[in-house]
Amino acid sequence: MNPVLMVVGCLVLYALGYGVYARFLAGRIFRLDRYRATPAYTLRDEVDYVPTNRFVLFGHHFASITGLAPMLGPAVAVIWGWLPAMLWVVLGAILVGCVHDFSALVVSMRAGGQSIGKVAEGVIGPRAKLLFLALIFFGISLAMGVFVYVIAILFQAGADFDPAHLSAATTSFPSAVFPSASLMVLAMIMGHLLYKRNFPLGYTTLVGFVLMLVAVWVGSRFPTMGVDVADWPGRTTWTWILLGYSFLASVLPVWSLLQARDFLNSLLLYLGLLGAYGGFFLLSPDFAAPAINAHPTGAPPLFPFVFIVIACGAASGFHSLVSSGTTAKQISRETDARFIGYGGMIGESLLGLLAVLACTAGFETSGAWASAYHDWATIESGLANKLGAFVHGCSRFIETLGVDRDLAAAFVAVIVVSFALTTLDSATRLLRFNVSEIGASMRIRFLSNRFVATAIAVGAITFFAFYEIQDAAGGKLKPAGLVLWTLFGTTNQLLAGLALLVATLYLHQRGRNAMYTGLPMVFMLTSSLVALLLKLRDFWRADYHLLLAAGTVLLLLAVGIIIEGVRAFMRRDRYADDLVVFAAKT
Repeated sequence: MNPVLMVVGCLVLYALGYGVYARFLAGRIFRLDRYRATPAYTLRDEVDYVPTNRFVLFGHHFASITGLAPMLGPAVAVIWGWLPAMLWVVLGAILVGCVHDFSALVVSMRAGGQSIGKVAEGVIGPRAKLLFLALIFFGISLAMGVFVYVIAILFQAGADFDPAHLSAATTSFPSAVFPSASLMVLAMIMGHLLYKRNFPLGYTTLVGFVLMLVAVWVGSRFPTMGVDVADWPGRTTWTWILLGYSFLASVLPVWSLLQARDFLNSLLLYLGLLGAYGGFFLLSPDFAAPAINAHPTGAPPLFPFVFIVIACGAASGFHSLVSSGTTAKQISRETDARFIGYGGMIGESLLGLLAVLACTAGFETSGAWASAYHDWATIESGLANKLGAFVHGCSRFIETLGVDRDLAAAFVAVIVVSFALTTLDSATRLLRFNVSEIGASMRIRFLSNRFVATAIAVGAITFFAFYEIQDAAGGKLKPAGLVLWTLFGTTNQLLAGLALLVATLYLHQRGRNAMYTGLPMVFMLTSSLVALLLKLRDFWRADYHLLLAAGTVLLLLAVGIIIEGVRAFMRRDRYADDLVVFAAKT
């Protein structure tokens, strides 16, 4: 099968999804009104509720939802072949993931910018809210712990690092440190100029982006910034630095760092996508991987785990937290939800598709691919080396455009790391909101303090960042790695199904056709519950007692929310006005 023709077909499907299906959902199902006041204006506080230019907000939303997952998930899932991964990344996004993100954004926007857990209280009931908040707390903590663990590995200068040959690295990309730090400084300067000095967005963005590209070049020339490799910080040090950064990013006003940083990051990714896809079409490579590899050695079943492992590359419950946690508080017009919610997920799916191509057609030979994806244990030895495969494949595509291979590798590594960092800081902020909502529900007032709530959030992330398990022989401890990733994927997809449950009930209670969210909901809940049961069996056999207990709690939380959802459906509540019902119920 010709990869170029496959990608052209995928691009056509994306265009139809956004141009036809998303327009139908926005106009006929959710009935968006551009003149209706949004929470960014009605609750404006210049900290969390801030009316934002739709293009800036798209960049912030896009960068926040992206992170490592759409690159890491497909990079692992291609062990089952390129065809299952490509089909789910594209069709799963158009019919499930984009619908999920868009609907979560709309129902939160209609509920005063409240989180999806708080919205569940208005749609389902108070018990559902507490169950949702508990599930969200676990899911974000686990995911960000994995992100911190992987970023710390990418930042260190390991045995595979060669400053004279950056493209040869498989897990070590210290060349991304200087550009990542520069991006934070530039973002804070941009935030000050835009919001306090009223500088024009266009000129400020242009200067900031050019300086960002210069920082990438400097990082490629001086990857350890003059520090001897032996003195370069290791994984543990970088882990603590990242945790400290996530704390600061969570407590700062959203305009001072997150918005500008995410906007610059999105521009960086746009350039990277353009260069990688342009190089791919010019190179016109063949697939080095088989179309279907149904039974890789040691791997779990293709179905449902191809959906679970790909996670955010096609559909992600985490996105409902971003849509309802930060984006709904900043959106200026209801009609912008289609562009930001549905369109943002298409952008992430494009990145997931690129990951599929980079980790299949990006290999020079079938033998090289088979060596990298020999069996599940090869992947389990480290998630970071799969990101290395993504960097290798994309840099090969970009090199076709005449860019130096080492510079291309440094550029792609910066994209990987910077998007992981944007998700880390946004997710810590979301976790802070979650802790505060739990405190409000339990009437624990001090949890409403953003510093206290952030400290609890970072503490939970820290646990998973350092969490280790015993190896198969029961000997030395090793980082949980892939075990936590598959548990995150299960939690993530489960949360997506439950967020779709909230959207489905929202539509049902207003007498609208809920099929467009209901069918994806049934699929997501079924596949994720089956996967969770299979993981619980594995945890039982491997004597992973803590993970078994955590998985069991997740199962009980999910079943509890589903039962509450069925009860809400049976009540046959009907509402005509969103503002009235949410004001009455919250």
